[in-house]
Amino acid sequence: MDFRPFNQSPPALGNQYDDDRPLRSLLARHLPADVNAAIAPSLREMGELAGGELLRMQAEDRLNEPELVQWSPWGERIDRIEITPLWKRCEVIVPEHGVVAAAYEPTHGPYARLHQFALAYLFGPSSDVYTCPLAMTDGAARTLLAAGNQALIDRAVPRLTTRDPKTFWTSGQWMTESTGGSDVGKSETVAVAGASASEYTLWGRKWFTSATTSQMALTLGRPEGNGPGGKGLALFYVETRDADGRLHNIEVNRLKDKLGTRKVPTAELMLRGTPAIAVAGTSNGIRNITPMLSVTRTWNAVMSVAFMRRAVALARDYAKKRDAFGSKLSDKPLHLDTLGAIAAEGEAMLHLAFETVAILGRLERGGGRPHDETMLRLLTPIVKLTTGKSSVAIASETLECFGGAGYVEDTGLPTLLRDAQVLPIWEGTTNVLSLDTLRAMGHSADVFEAIEAESKRLTGEITDGELAGIAKSAVDAIRRALGWLAETAGTAPLDTEASARRFALTLGRSYALLLLASHADWSLKNERDRRSKAAAQLFAEQPFDLLRVVPRDRARSVALDEA
Repeated sequence: MDFRPFNQSPPALGNQYDDDRPLRSLLARHLPADVNAAIAPSLREMGELAGGELLRMQAEDRLNEPELVQWSPWGERIDRIEITPLWKRCEVIVPEHGVVAAAYEPTHGPYARLHQFALAYLFGPSSDVYTCPLAMTDGAARTLLAAGNQALIDRAVPRLTTRDPKTFWTSGQWMTESTGGSDVGKSETVAVAGASASEYTLWGRKWFTSATTSQMALTLGRPEGNGPGGKGLALFYVETRDADGRLHNIEVNRLKDKLGTRKVPTAELMLRGTPAIAVAGTSNGIRNITPMLSVTRTWNAVMSVAFMRRAVALARDYAKKRDAFGSKLSDKPLHLDTLGAIAAEGEAMLHLAFETVAILGRLERGGGRPHDETMLRLLTPIVKLTTGKSSVAIASETLECFGGAGYVEDTGLPTLLRDAQVLPIWEGTTNVLSLDTLRAMGHSADVFEAIEAESKRLTGEITDGELAGIAKSAVDAIRRALGWLAETAGTAPLDTEASARRFALTLGRSYALLLLASHADWSLKNERDRRSKAAAQLFAEQPFDLLRVVPRDRARSVALDEA
């Protein structure tokens, strides 16, 4: 008997720009027509790479991981990290296509960030998280420019923002120590003064350093004699290797064995007199590194929506191929209900992330609206935490769309979930960012005024009756959350802290719904397209007003199993 079993066709992707209606529609709204036309070829080219060459390399590269070679054959300590073939290819693609550089070039003015992050959004899911060093590279360039240290600007920024692969640098960000991740004020790294006022050597252990193969890093250390806490830390610039290519008094203890992002060479380092230069004085290092955190959190949000988009694109293609119980999954009402809900959430989160990008671009190029600075300060933590949580939920739900194949490693699908899980953790967990949101609110009138003004602006643009009703529901949830904060912050601060996550997620999800409803109305008028309206209707059916107060004694009793 010649038995030939059935083999299921796998999901496939095409040009990731041409196939992404929500992205193209968003850019058509945010960009002047001439700018949109000018950047479309670069986005289409990146979309072709993402759905073609890079995707194929990603599959071929699936089992490869970075390797640490600590010793030469003759006993010399070398600590060389070998990266994967796909990462080596990305080292060329990134500068050539301006994935960092586009943000710093004058061509498109306040729209440069939209161009850059659209490139990153298309590139990211096919890069095995090469976007991790890119986020820190972008953040380092912005931090050095903000610090105004001209010598370091001249030395590093052209290398961080070049389109020449031969001179392109990436940057690390070394803050995490055993004493604390988000609580960096506990840093044990000691900075010993050198020959000049800005020269130091660093001594300590960095427990978790991503992109350890980068040519430079920004890190924190405490100059001898400085007091404890964050104010006593200074921000330092480090070049990782000397002119001969040897590590600058840096030892790599080990590569971290992580749940996901396994292609990212994350290492534990010992700094044993590593040469460093003070970037901006000898104190207030946490404040001086804030521009980096703002940029990297925006990258985190954009990568969150990029992973959501990739998961949906694969599930959508598979639904049209997979037969089950007599018909395609694309004909099953329950499957469509599930897939439609996650696609709608992904579309809402796309608008939330790129709203932050648009504001960042305007502020960097001097074209800001009246409330942009306040809104960016507020949105940065909110958008990062909201999109991060959604990305994990959507990745998990998407794996179910593939049944057992979603759980089998050689399909490549489980990587979606493992890699997504870093997004609510890196650059601040959901709880840490929720507290950052409370600090950003600052109990000051300008924040409340900015949110109210933007809410009125967005709702005032909507003429479709259904979408106006959806927008009103979103604004009502935002106002209720703000009213609760105004009432409890001064009278019950511990209750405010306990509910900070629900407060921040309410603002994030409600604002995402408002932005989606506003865009859907624009799309109806300008594109005669009802799909964004359908997405807004679906997302409005999902929870977005999450604010409630849980008695703290009840939470403590269950959390700690106390009587």
